Amino acid sequence: MKECAESRISAGERCLVVDLEACSGMDSTFMGQLASFSTRLSKLGAPDGMQVAGAGERNRASLEDLGLDCLLEIDPPEAVWRGREAEIRSGLEPYQPGHQPDVKERAKHILEAHKTLAGASEENARKFAGVVGILEKEVAENERKAD
Repeated sequence: MKECAESRISAGERCLVVDLEACSGMDSTFMGQLASFSTRLSKLGAPDGMQVAGAGERNRASLEDLGLDCLLEIDPPEAVWRGREAEIRSGLEPYQPGHQPDVKERAKHILEAHKTLAGASEENARKFAGVVGILEKEVAENERKAD
């Protein structure tokens, strides 16, 4: 997902829509990545930056629990895709990643996502302090092994 979103942003897209219709649950890394995309798009001046479609009750609650409803538009009623979800979904094709990250890249990615979540609010900073600390140690250890 990260590679796909980064390529679209680099290509000039200023509104990304993540469809959670078929998603039964999200982990903190995924939600941190959504927050990261939103922050990046906001810095580029994108007013509609990151939108979530088909969140459902459970996913909406997860996003709201971490305060991400302040960073993301969740099922925005005025979105240009509203009322056309089935048509758009039927025309989608799976993204073909060009690069598979190695263990070190994945660890950095997970750390980045959790730092983004921790930076979203003081409550999140407390929730994720332990996880961020563990991930920082893991990334540092991976770097030492590479040297």
